[in-house]
Amino acid sequence: MSDLTLKNPMPSLDPKVRVHNFDEVALGYQAETAIKEAQRCLNCKHHPCVSKCPVGIAIPDFIAKIAKGEFEEAYKIIERASSLAAVCGRVCPQERQCESVCARGIKGESVGIGYLERFVADYHLKNLKNQVKKEMPGAKKVAVVGSGPAGLSCAGELAKRGYAVTVFEALHKAGGVLTYGIPEFRLPKSIVQSTVSQLENMGVTFKTNFVVGKTLPVDQLFEKGYQAVFIGTGAGLPIFMGIPGEALCGVYSANEYLTRINLMKAYQEDSKTPIQRGGTVAVVGGGNVAMDAARCALRLGAKKVYILYRRSEKELPARAEEVHHAKQEGIQFEFMCNPVEIIGDSNLNVTAIKCQKTELSQPDESGRRRPVPIEGSEYEIEVNAVIMALGTSPNPLIHRTTTGLDCDNRGRIIVTGNTTATTKKGVFAGGDTVTGAATVILAMGAGKQAAAEIDEYLSK
Repeated sequence: MSDLTLKNPMPSLDPKVRVHNFDEVALGYQAETAIKEAQRCLNCKHHPCVSKCPVGIAIPDFIAKIAKGEFEEAYKIIERASSLAAVCGRVCPQERQCESVCARGIKGESVGIGYLERFVADYHLKNLKNQVKKEMPGAKKVAVVGSGPAGLSCAGELAKRGYAVTVFEALHKAGGVLTYGIPEFRLPKSIVQSTVSQLENMGVTFKTNFVVGKTLPVDQLFEKGYQAVFIGTGAGLPIFMGIPGEALCGVYSANEYLTRINLMKAYQEDSKTPIQRGGTVAVVGGGNVAMDAARCALRLGAKKVYILYRRSEKELPARAEEVHHAKQEGIQFEFMCNPVEIIGDSNLNVTAIKCQKTELSQPDESGRRRPVPIEGSEYEIEVNAVIMALGTSPNPLIHRTTTGLDCDNRGRIIVTGNTTATTKKGVFAGGDTVTGAATVILAMGAGKQAAAEIDEYLSK
């Protein structure tokens, strides 16, 4: 008899094997395991997991269907609330959201809600095809700027409501951060493209290589017949520390580094995209992006990879699963240290990074304890490349080219109260372009909210 207090583990590739390829690490549940895991759900009275889901998936309902072996019915329940089930099942931080309040977790481990969501989404993609839903003649036109999670979510919800939706994407492939930011071994690009194809089947049009604000300003989208615009352009502008040596050869922003790998396929042997291979690499930061960059560096042949984080392991913002996988793969964590200089040789190539040890003071306004440098504690680590994974901010192009669209001093688009409505009539915004860098599921929630508000706006 199985122990119902324990979660059925996710099978994964052997660390010794996976560090040499970009194959997906987590292998997914088989049907038998999914049913067993679903049967752990207590279907408790108040369903706290639903209230903690940013898109409001009816979690106990879809899990109950899995327990009965009705996988497609389970998918249909998820689909009512989310257009990106296969994505969220892989990258959503369930442990901090729905699973964190799971009643089963009170005396054991929470139900693997994310694992189950991924299972039914993959089952659907593998076994069934969507029927093509043609665009209704005379449907009201809505423009969605950006094809990341916020944009895709908004587009899907609007398509369900009968709108003629066009998604404008600056890059040559749709998917936004899902395509250029998250590595293949964590989110296969075939999953992203299947999601895009599903939306196309629903009547959504995608226009790539189209930079709104340059190819065409937001103001002119209205002149082209669009009656509302959603801005979901994310936060793609990298942040640097401003320390000496950041202009040396071999210093990357995580955005650039991951884009070269994920979008431009630098990991393929025949790729012509230049990138650091081998040597010793330092990644500065402690979030999921830092884990992604470090694990990519290892797969590109780095002999040693460091993650430098200025707080303790307890404060790491990255998902526990990603930290666990990084440690399994041999990545070395240097906690309580802060880079103060990047050192180079006469050819301006990186040779080392100088760090200063830190200690934690009282919590700041964010609730986290602030790191304070310890004088006289500097030390050097020999490296060949440094990747800055310190977060991102919104690209200023949109608000600089749109009349009447207000932003705060960090370049984030200002919205009214708890809505997605901006200071410009008919323009809505959500996701990282409003909040700053956050999670995929929060961006999806904003896109879903915007769709409902656009529908209300256009129905007046």
